[in-house]
Amino acid sequence: MPQKNEHKQAFVVVVAGPTAVGKTAVAIELAQHFNTEIISADSRQIFQELNIGVARPSEEELQKVKHHFIADKSIHHYFSAGEYEREAIQLIDKILKEKDIVIVCGGTGFYINAILYGFDEMPKIDEQIRTSLNKQFQENGIQPLQEQLRQLDEATYQTIDIKNPQRVIRALEVCLGTGKKFSSFKEQKNNNRNFNVIKIGLHLPKEKLHHNINFRVDKMMELGLLEEAKSVYDFRNHNALQTVGYKEIFEYIDGKISLENAIEQIKLHTRQYAKRQLTFFNKNKDYTWFEPNAISDIITFIEGKRK
Repeated sequence: MPQKNEHKQAFVVVVAGPTAVGKTAVAIELAQHFNTEIISADSRQIFQELNIGVARPSEEELQKVKHHFIADKSIHHYFSAGEYEREAIQLIDKILKEKDIVIVCGGTGFYINAILYGFDEMPKIDEQIRTSLNKQFQENGIQPLQEQLRQLDEATYQTIDIKNPQRVIRALEVCLGTGKKFSSFKEQKNNNRNFNVIKIGLHLPKEKLHHNINFRVDKMMELGLLEEAKSVYDFRNHNALQTVGYKEIFEYIDGKISLENAIEQIKLHTRQYAKRQLTFFNKNKDYTWFEPNAISDIITFIEGKRK
C-alpha cells in the first residue's frame, strides 16, 4: 500500500477521458510541472507487440517523463485488472516514497478503478462452462451471447466491449457459474488507499473529438497500421487483439472487406468506443472536466486541491 510522505499529503491525479481527446499530452505537462511520473491506465498500450494501433506515446513523449505500463507485457500473457492493480499499487507506493504526487493517465475505466478502489477477487469457474460458451460462439456467433448477457447483467452489457467475444464470455461464465451478476464482483470495494485522489476528465465538443479520431486513424494508416496488423495476424485470436483497429484490418486481410471499408469501420468503431468511455466516466460525479488546452486551469485546480 502507498505510504504518505511524513510531511506532505500524497496525491494520485487521474487524467481520464475518451480516446483521441489528448490525455497523453496533458499528463506529460502535468508530470513535468509536478516533477513526477506517469502510470498508464490503458489496457492495450501495455503490450510490447502493439504500437501504432493503440496510439502508444511516441519515443519523444516517453523520453520527456518516466512512464510505467507502456509496452512492458506480451500479448501472449493474459494480464488481468487484478494483476494490474497489484503491480500499479506497488509502483505508486515506491514513487510516493520520494514524491507527493503521481499521475495516472488512461481511458480504461476498469484499470483506473483498480488503482483507486480495487476489485473483489473473481471466483474460480468450472472450465466446462467456458468450453460450452466458446462452442456456442463458434456455432452461433456472438449475438446470442450478447443477448444472454444483457438479460443476466444489464450493467455489464452496457459497460464492456460487447463486440469482444472473450470479454462477453468471461462475464457470462461468472454469471452462470456463480448465479450472481459479473458487475457485482466489479463493484468498488472500500479498500483503504493511503493517498488522496484528484480526478480530471478531459472532453471536447463532439465534432472536434470525431475530427481527432478520424485524423488519428488516417495517421495510423500512414505510419503502417496495416503492416503492424500483418505482423501480429497469427495471434489474432489473443485477447489483446480483440480490439478496434486490429479486428477491422484482420477482416481486410481475410478478404471479407475492402481496405477502404476497414478504415471507415475503424473510425466508426472508435467513435462508438469513445462514446462508451464518456458514459463510463460521466457516471462518476467526482471528475472535474476540462478541455485539454486548459492546462493552466488544470494545474491551478490541482494545486488548490493540494492545499
